[in-house]
Amino acid sequence: MTEAYMEQNKRKTHKENSRGFTLIELLVVMAIIAMLAALVGPPVIKKMSGNKPKVARTQIELFGQGLDSFKLDTGKYPTTSEGLNALLTNPGAQGWDGPYLKKSTVPLDPWNKPYQYQSPGSHGDYDLISYGADGAAGGEGENKDINSWE
Repeated sequence: MTEAYMEQNKRKTHKENSRGFTLIELLVVMAIIAMLAALVGPPVIKKMSGNKPKVARTQIELFGQGLDSFKLDTGKYPTTSEGLNALLTNPGAQGWDGPYLKKSTVPLDPWNKPYQYQSPGSHGDYDLISYGADGAAGGEGENKDINSWE
């Protein structure tokens, strides 16, 4: 065999092997990916959305610790008008030794809405509430209220 013949045969074999994927092969791969996404997607989304109420409850507990420290230093809880910002900047309270939160701003709830603070509260010295995903009182699931007294 001559060298030219072998080179020509090599190019021909290379062309045949590099033809790419057929439409059928691509459709089969896309169908497999779609089936996997349909099986795995809903549980993952449910798990991720289920964490928001836990995050809100944890933030409310941290606010409670800050509010208790504020009261130990000043002898009172911040008023409703002073709000949770009193945990970051002195509202003029004597004995204030804050800030009582690690962040430089009062964080929003996991649904990007402000926590509702009232002092004195209807259920204790203060009430602290996140109204959940819908931002309205009441609800179930993601819309359920998360508060400081439960």
